Amino acid sequence: MDTPELCGACPVKQQSLCGGLCNSDLSTLNRSGRRHRLRRGDTFCWAGEDSGACANVLDGMLKVVAVTPEGAERTVGLHHPADFIGNPYRDTSEYTITAVTDVELCLFPRSSFDRLLAESHDLERELLRRTLASLGDARSRILTLMHTSAEAKVAGFLLELAGRAGNRAARGSLDGPLTFDLPLTRGEMAEVLGLTIETVSRQLGQFKAAGIVALPALRTITIRDADALRRLTLALN
Repeated sequence: MDTPELCGACPVKQQSLCGGLCNSDLSTLNRSGRRHRLRRGDTFCWAGEDSGACANVLDGMLKVVAVTPEGAERTVGLHHPADFIGNPYRDTSEYTITAVTDVELCLFPRSSFDRLLAESHDLERELLRRTLASLGDARSRILTLMHTSAEAKVAGFLLELAGRAGNRAARGSLDGPLTFDLPLTRGEMAEVLGLTIETVSRQLGQFKAAGIVALPALRTITIRDADALRRLTLALN
């Protein structure tokens, strides 16, 4: 059986939840899936509301927002291309998920996804694997935010963004500087890292002065010395 047309054109098929599925399961998923676009600032789902859809992120970035008991909003995670959004085991959304860039999704009604999940051991196993990996990443992020310096937090976050930039990044040579657009504002980076916008801006300025990065435009960054950033991620409070 040939790969379904929608899946054959998917830019993240091999990296996404669908990468471990056989063509039969892909065909079933393809019949219920559709492409869906969000503009920057659009909300995919609201915390506490009906969770009617799941999705694979094809392009762009979304933030996951929780509300504290005091009513303050806190960004607790990000979704990048190839990430899976949604919880098929809950009727309502736990978090508000909002696009921080223009986003393209492959959207599945939760009812259709639930049926395939009950029938496909491959899909169930892959969802479990990705959930556990996401849990591990979240625990690592908590440790990073608790026990590293502001310098290390910003350095590590830049490396994470660079690793996720994919085809949107430009490199003059195989080991040359890497240039990509920052998907987040300084304020959004500060929110994710638990820092102030002034601290984030100061750290970026210091990295620039040290020749580790270049800042050719407000939302563009060139990583000139990735090894130096990696060394900085080991800095302690």
